[in-house]
Parts: sequence; C-alpha cells; structure tokens
Amino acid sequence: MKKLFSILIAILLTINFAIADEGMWLLTMLNKTYPQMKAQGFELKADDIYNLNEPSIKDAIVIFGGFCTGEIVSDKGLIFTNHHCGFGSIQAHSTLDHDYLTDGFWAQSFEEELPNPGLFVKFLVKMNDVTELALKDVTADMEETKRTEIINKNIEQIENTALAGYPTGEGYEANVQSFFNNNQYFLIIYQKFTDIRLVGAPPSSIGKFGGDTDNWMWTRHTGDFSIFRVYASADGKPADYSTDNVPLKPKYSLPVSLKGVQENDYTMILGFPGRTNRYATTYDIQETMTGTNDNRAKIRGIRQEILMEDMLADQNVYIKYASKYARSSNYWKYSIGQNQGLKKLNVIKKKKDIENNFTQWLRNNPAENELYKDVLPTIKSVYNDRSDNNKAYIYIRECLISGTEYIYFAQKSKKIYDALKNGNKTNLATAVEDLRTQAEVFFKDYNAPTDKKSALAMLNLFTEDINAQFYPTFIAKAKSDFNSFDAYIEDVFKRSIFVDKDKFEAFLNDPKIETLEQDPAYIAANSTYEKISEINAFFKPLNEKLVWAKRLWLEGLMKLHAGQLMYPDANFTMRLTYGTVGGYSPRDGVDYKYFTTIDGIIEKYDPNNPEFVLPDKLIELYQTQDYGQYFDADGKLHVCFLSNNDITGGNSGSPILNSKGELIGLAFDGNWEAMSGDIAFEPDLQRTINVDIRYVLWVVEKIGGCNRIIDELTLMK
Repeated sequence: MKKLFSILIAILLTINFAIADEGMWLLTMLNKTYPQMKAQGFELKADDIYNLNEPSIKDAIVIFGGFCTGEIVSDKGLIFTNHHCGFGSIQAHSTLDHDYLTDGFWAQSFEEELPNPGLFVKFLVKMNDVTELALKDVTADMEETKRTEIINKNIEQIENTALAGYPTGEGYEANVQSFFNNNQYFLIIYQKFTDIRLVGAPPSSIGKFGGDTDNWMWTRHTGDFSIFRVYASADGKPADYSTDNVPLKPKYSLPVSLKGVQENDYTMILGFPGRTNRYATTYDIQETMTGTNDNRAKIRGIRQEILMEDMLADQNVYIKYASKYARSSNYWKYSIGQNQGLKKLNVIKKKKDIENNFTQWLRNNPAENELYKDVLPTIKSVYNDRSDNNKAYIYIRECLISGTEYIYFAQKSKKIYDALKNGNKTNLATAVEDLRTQAEVFFKDYNAPTDKKSALAMLNLFTEDINAQFYPTFIAKAKSDFNSFDAYIEDVFKRSIFVDKDKFEAFLNDPKIETLEQDPAYIAANSTYEKISEINAFFKPLNEKLVWAKRLWLEGLMKLHAGQLMYPDANFTMRLTYGTVGGYSPRDGVDYKYFTTIDGIIEKYDPNNPEFVLPDKLIELYQTQDYGQYFDADGKLHVCFLSNNDITGGNSGSPILNSKGELIGLAFDGNWEAMSGDIAFEPDLQRTINVDIRYVLWVVEKIGGCNRIIDELTLMK
C-alpha cells in the first residue's frame, strides 16, 4: 500500500497540467495549480485562498443546508446563495396571507429575519491527507469486505482522535472522506452552525424567471439568489435558535465588486460540487443512460404534469407543491439533457478509447496485466447482472416512494409499530412525539386529491413497466381484492389515517397496533420497503465486486497516466475551479455572447405564461432606466454572464470571484449543450451560468427596498 501511496503522491506533485479550465481542485493542491492560475491573471497569493493560520477566502465559503454552497458577504454573517437553494425555506414560510414565493421577502430589521428549523451551514476548518493511517493493516490480497472493515475502523479512530483536539459542544465535526475511488483519504474538519435566518428573497418571477423552459439553458435572465444570515451565541459559538443569539462575526467575508466583467477576465469559483464520474467506464455510462436517466425522466415527467395541473388551478396547492415540483423537475430535465449530451458528444466512444488504451497498456506490461486484467470484465458483468433489479429499484423509488406521498409518510410510523409490538412505552412516547413533529411538516404541504391522482398514475405505470417478480406484495393483494387500481386507490383514501390530518392526529393521541396493521397505506409502505430491502440484498455482493473493480480501475489509470496532475471526482468537499469569462458556439452559425441584460428579460416577458411573468416594479424601473449604481459601462443593467469554470450540482450558490478575490456573481447553472459534463468535461462547450452580482444588488435595493443589506457589504467600485 505504501508503494501505491507513493505513486499517488508523485502524480499530485507533477507540474504537467490538465486543460487549464478543467478540474475541481482540492485546496491542498493549490501550490501545484497556482502557477497556471497566476498565468491566467490571478493577482493574490495561494495563502489568500487557503490558510490555516490567518483568515482566508475559504473561511467565507459554507456548505448551505447540506446540498448547496453559500458565501459570507458581511461582518455580520450575511450569506448569499441561490434562490433555488433557499427555495424550501421560502416556501416553508409562505402562506396565502404571506406568499413570499410570489411576492418576495425582505427583512427590514434583524428582528424580522425568519428562523429555519433544520437549516444549517458548515465552515471548513482544515483538511489533511490521512491515506497512510486509513490504509493501516490493509494488504493488496485482502478481500474487499475485509478491506472495508479495517478502513472503517481506522477512520473511526482517526475521526475520534481529531475531534479530541477541539472543544466539545462547539459544532466541530470530523469526517474522513475517500477520493480517487477509495485510493486516497482526507480528514476534513467542519464547524456547524444551526441558527440560520431568512433575510431576503426576490419574488419567484425574478428568482425563478424562465422556470423549466430556461432551466439549464443559455441565454438566461434569472435572478437566482436568496439571502440568509448565520447567528451564534453571544460569545460567537454555534447555538440552536434563540432570541438571545446575535449575528455571527465571521473570520472572513467577501468584498463585492461593482466593476463588472469583460471577456477573458479571470474567474474563480470555490464551493462544494456534489458528484461527478469523470473516470467512468462505458458500462457506467450505459447504466446511467438507460437504467437511470431514461426511467427517471419518464416517471417524473408524468407525475409533474399531474402536480402542475393542480398547482395552476389552486394557489394554495401551488404554495404546497412549489418546492416539491422544483426538486423533481430539476433532475428530470437534467436526465434528458445529460443523455442528449452524451449521445451528441459521442462520450461512450471517447471512454471506449480510454479503455482500449488501458487494455493495450496491460498487454505491454505483464506485471500490470496480472493486477488489472479482471477489472473491466468485472465492471461489465456486474452491470449486466443487476440490470433488471436496478430498473425495478428506480421504479420503486420514483413511483412508489417519491411519487406516492402516503407510502413515504406511512413508513415513518414503523417505530411506533415496533414500540407497540414490543410493549415499550418509553420508545412509544418518543416515536409518537417525533412523528407528531414530522406530521406537521408533511400535512402543511400535502394535498390529498393531488396525491390521489399521482398515486393512481404511478401504480399503473409501475405495473405496466416492471416485471411482476419485483412487485411489492400489496400490489398482488390490491389486484385480488379490487376490480381495478382506481377502486383500490379509492379505498386507500377512504380508510387510511395517513392521508387525513385529523385521523392521523387521533391515532397519535391513542396509537393502536391494529390501526396500523389494517391501514392500507401502512400495508403498502411496509411491503414497498421490504421489496427495497430485498433488492438491496441482491445488490450487496455485486456492489462489493464493483467497489473492488472501480478502485483498481482508477489505481491502474493513475499508474498509466503517472506524470499528469489528476483531480479527484467531486464528492461534496470544497473545491476550486479557475477559468475565464467567455461565450461559446453551440452549433454552426451560432455564437453566444458572454452576458445578458435586462433587455432580454423584457423580451421574454409574457403575462400569460407563469414562467415569464414579471413584477410591475421591475417593468417600471426598466422603463425609466433606473439602474442606480449597478449599470455596466455600456449603460445597460447586466443580468447573467458565462464562464468556463468546472462545476456541478452542489456548486449552486457558489461565489464566482475575480482576479482580486472579489465577488462578481453567483454560480447557479450549467448549459444544455454540455449536460454530459459530470462524466466528460467539454472545454469548447462547457459553461457555468452566473447571475451578475450587480443585478442581485439592484433587485435588493430597487425591487426589495432593502438598503440595510447593501449597507452591510464592502463594495469595490
């Protein structure tokens, strides 16, 4: 193992760079990427980005809610992130009387800022390589299950030892994460804050302007931002929500540039990209395309039509389902676009060329052939062997769990059932109170008629497309007891406690095991999750083979490409990507410039299309050309711009910085022509779509009338 570690270090220490704009680089690799960053125009020192002894840019970057990125922009803990990242919180506070989704929200004082239970941010404290410690006592001939067992024990010890060096009760977390398919390990220390309050959000007609039509597309005119604040105890420590808490004084906050951007300007993004698969084999890609994307797009497309029909018919339903619909539609469209991109850009052929090169290398190196000859055949056989089960798994998750809300909710009563069955009154009381809290959230955003329509459609789709051997047992019972699924669904919504708030509250006040055993929704949930467990059991030995094969696949690639600087796939750890501002040419005769303006918003405006409506105030400001201090040198208000930075999901809300480390915008999307980018970076096509920070501030000041936010910022003119 020490030999392999030495090879990996040699790779990381070489100065033979990949394509400049490709790469999600670990901050510990800055001393190797810095010369190229400097050559492209970066004006600061590497220590200004990542410094363990002094405040640096990394101290202003946060994990936002576990799924996005945010940045600290004031000395009072103000956070900028995307509107779609804050959407769930905005929706949770919205009612018919206070419809913040439609009208926007602007806190005019600290007292008006709204708490968000469950929302958190995490600051990166430090990270360091612990590969040798993680691989202690691991041998090359060890079976994968034994290897994993030893590594997990080593990781637990590493994490416990690391945490012992930090004060308890102050939000510190230690997390060892694997990189390069379990060939390298880093210890990462975070500090978590849990009192996060909503400060400002534009109306959805700005924050989601363009809706599904414009999602992943250029040109773009979306003001995709929202504003929060992190609070702490009076002594600056993490604390649960309290009126005694005060705005956090951060170690570092980003200055904000009003100077705008020009083509070829240096850009840099720091954030937490979620997941890439750049070292995927052709077999990985084929399963992604046919096993995941095709099925996910089909199922979600059908359900989304049902949701949208009800949302457009009733504003109350719209508020309830806005966040659910947004979460679903984002990766529905992504799945469609990724498949199109993979086909159009011939990614499978490019990956096949890599595999052929790997195979030829093995033929020329008998010692390496002995180590890696079974890697690609194993990956191929695993995907073939699990194909049918994988399709069933996707359908169960998408149709019966995500697509049928009462099944998902009913399963949460399992702890109550177990406590009743075992006669454990203490566990029962705890389970009841936990579920009472969850029920408040569930029923606040639940509309039984909508779920009823969705459940029927999903059940019909599931049984049409999936072999009977993969049916949960409740389906056979429904078929035998009822003339049709229509009659079965009617029975569920007539008898179940899980689709009626009053019935469910009555059950919690007097829980009986017979109530659950006879409830059709609970029966459906139990059998659905039993089938999931059965499929997972089938997957287990196959997945162990896959983990082994993918680890050796990347180990072999690193040997084959020794002498090249390689970056690990994204895994929601902090990364840096650098590049430049610029447009692109998606097809013959078409050239996209690098920015859009408010003119394009007005051109797209359609009062009869909910995706392209606008606030009256924005139209008035456009007509009077009231752009305040935020217009560009061309006299126009710029809205969005493009850069060739390398990002993916999780980077949403990330700051895009100029050569001086000043905030120039928020990254919020990729472009349609390069949707294959999570698997293969396309330098000529792949672009990051950013909302111009000047447009953000214009909306805050001119639409929101919230100058207190502007006053907190350090503006660079």
